Amino acid sequence: MVKVLMPKGSDTMTEGKVLKWVKKEGDQVSAGDAVVEIETDKVDMEVEAMGGGVLRKILVQSGKVVPVGELLALIGKPDEDISALLKGEGAAAAPAPAPAPSSHPPAIGSPAPAVAPVPPSAGAALATPSPATAASGQVLKDASAPSALQPENGGRVLASPLARRMAHEMGLDLNRMTGTGPAGRIVRQDVERAAMLSGGARPPRLAEAKPAAQQPAPAPELPRRPSPVPTGPEFYDEPLSSMRKVIATRLVQSKAPVPHFYLTIEVDMGRAKELRESAKVLNLDLSLSYNDLILKACAAALQLHPHVNASFRGEAIRYHRRIHLGIAVAVDEGGLITPVIRNCEGKTLQEIAREAKDLVARARNRKLNPDEYVGATFSVSNLGMMGIEEFSAVINPPEGAILAVGEVAEKPVVVKGQIQVGLRCRMTLSCDHRVVDGATGAKFLQTLKQILENPVYLAF
Repeated sequence: MVKVLMPKGSDTMTEGKVLKWVKKEGDQVSAGDAVVEIETDKVDMEVEAMGGGVLRKILVQSGKVVPVGELLALIGKPDEDISALLKGEGAAAAPAPAPAPSSHPPAIGSPAPAVAPVPPSAGAALATPSPATAASGQVLKDASAPSALQPENGGRVLASPLARRMAHEMGLDLNRMTGTGPAGRIVRQDVERAAMLSGGARPPRLAEAKPAAQQPAPAPELPRRPSPVPTGPEFYDEPLSSMRKVIATRLVQSKAPVPHFYLTIEVDMGRAKELRESAKVLNLDLSLSYNDLILKACAAALQLHPHVNASFRGEAIRYHRRIHLGIAVAVDEGGLITPVIRNCEGKTLQEIAREAKDLVARARNRKLNPDEYVGATFSVSNLGMMGIEEFSAVINPPEGAILAVGEVAEKPVVVKGQIQVGLRCRMTLSCDHRVVDGATGAKFLQTLKQILENPVYLAF
């Protein structure tokens, strides 16, 4: 008999919502098949079966919110007696799996196994997932090393049917991937990430230089005017989503005890614009955004100012040797998630740009793996694309700072006594005064400004 339990996706997660059942009662289920889709406090995720059989009973219907560790369904043999489990006997025999120890902040932790088989005899251990992807977030590994997913008897690599089909269609080798699913199983997200990294490893293609076509910008659409006389009730209440509950809790934890202070600087983005346009003209198979350049510049500046790449740990300040950049991403229907680009100190501008686009796209669809939104050491929040000129962001504890980026816009500037049209962007650094002093933060911003105004630095 296999129990399907509500998994614990993070240390802050106390409950989850059943979105929809992928399988229905009576369906045949194989190990690795997606059984149910749930909503955690950060992402929507599929729970995969860790054993085969028939889906005998669904105990929690779609749309219901239940605590972590709650029994969702039972998988077993067609003639197996499940009456004791349906009465609640034995449900406590397999306690909800605890999250793996983590060096990351307690706000978000490592995922627990979503489905655990009932031990056939006393003393049999519950199946547990293998460690998540390495801190770099990479899924490709040395082909000469034996695969951690390869069974000792030479059997097949552990992978879901969907992952196998996708890998076959993309021409990817499952033996060169590390799975992040239950028991180290390779799942869809692992194949997608392997495909992205394989593409990122290819050298850029140089084509004949040609000027980009000039197309007039489309006229902005004005919002429709609301009805002058509202109809219906005077108000309505909408229950908090799992993500909104966590945001409310985390912001109070940050803003109240963390002594914020703010530093703002204005950056000339003229040369950064020229760099973006050069990439388009040369058809470098790379679409650079201002945010990509800012992320790479932050990584370079943090290498020169390691005291900003730090976090408050109670009785100590932790200075991080690796630079893991968080990107604040707004999701549909309200909410915020911060996917993390790891080890940015060793990545090129091209690698950061490609990884950022992949993470942001999957974050908006709530399809990130749990290990992809934990462990940032410094974050960037950009509202410039929404026309926001300047703002102050709230620090995500235990990080010591966060950079708020405003709009890149033309404005009149004075150059050598003459008024000219310049391209400017205002950036505000929010600092935890327990970690970063004013002068330290100011020097970091000065370096960031120098790099962005001389972006050739980003090529080295």
